[in-house]
Amino acid sequence: MVCKNCIEKPVINLINNNVKLCKSCYIKYFESKVKKTITEYKLIEKNDHIVVACSGGKDSTTLLYLLKKITKNRKDIKITALAIDEGIHDYRDKSLEFLKNFCKENEIELKIFSYKEEFGKALDEILKTYKGIPCSICGVMRRYLLNKKSKELGATKLATGHNMDDEAQSIVMNLFKSNMKLSARMGPTTGIKIHEKFIPRIKPLYLLTEKEVTSYAFIKGFMDKLNECPHMQDSFRNYVRDTVNEFESKYPGTKHSIVNSFIELLPALKSYYGSLPATLQLCERCSEPSSKKVCQTCQYIDKVIKK
Repeated sequence: MVCKNCIEKPVINLINNNVKLCKSCYIKYFESKVKKTITEYKLIEKNDHIVVACSGGKDSTTLLYLLKKITKNRKDIKITALAIDEGIHDYRDKSLEFLKNFCKENEIELKIFSYKEEFGKALDEILKTYKGIPCSICGVMRRYLLNKKSKELGATKLATGHNMDDEAQSIVMNLFKSNMKLSARMGPTTGIKIHEKFIPRIKPLYLLTEKEVTSYAFIKGFMDKLNECPHMQDSFRNYVRDTVNEFESKYPGTKHSIVNSFIELLPALKSYYGSLPATLQLCERCSEPSSKKVCQTCQYIDKVIKK
């Protein structure tokens, strides 16, 4: 058996298209799909300063590499890598070391901010007293810092490495939790309304599956093993991920169907929730966007970190 486009040995099967490609042709396919997503959804605009949320993992490293490559001849576009050090021993320290070397080799500016410096405690220390699900508190604090630090860096866009699997999981999670307002904020570019305190988020890997991203990262040498957060198994998302993967295994193309159907519904969701009276306000403590007088991060700082 040979690659569809040449005579080389295929390395990956694109399930939804039933196509087998070799390394060279696969790289062309993958990069072309990212460029198409960027163009179709207008993810990059003139004079953008794109801050890329990086962890040192396969998704964000692939995204950082491709955004740098795609915009290399654009003098009006600036790319900056932004990493958040949550303080997870033997996990984040290793991935950040890889990221530092990667950014140095590719001449990309890297900014690192930590929970320890910003909140007073690293996540490992926080979890000694916090009895809830680790992802609950970590996710809130991480999103808070990504938005806040992107603003401080002068970003016009915050790019994240979310892929099709991530989006399919989020769609299902929001359905299970009856949270369609949150779903309305999703898509290749996030948000319902423009707000000066929110940096728009873009997802150039939106239409590529996790398997496809992993294959690309492996071929390009961005990873030598899968390194997942040790707290991942405790999250609700992890259970949803297993469920969606089981459906995909039995019914190939399930993830594509979930996301494509959602994209059709998204304009209606954004229109409906965008027409409702705004509930967004600024936290009276830190002045960051919040749906309450005191944002969730400041509440965690009072109840858990300063405890």
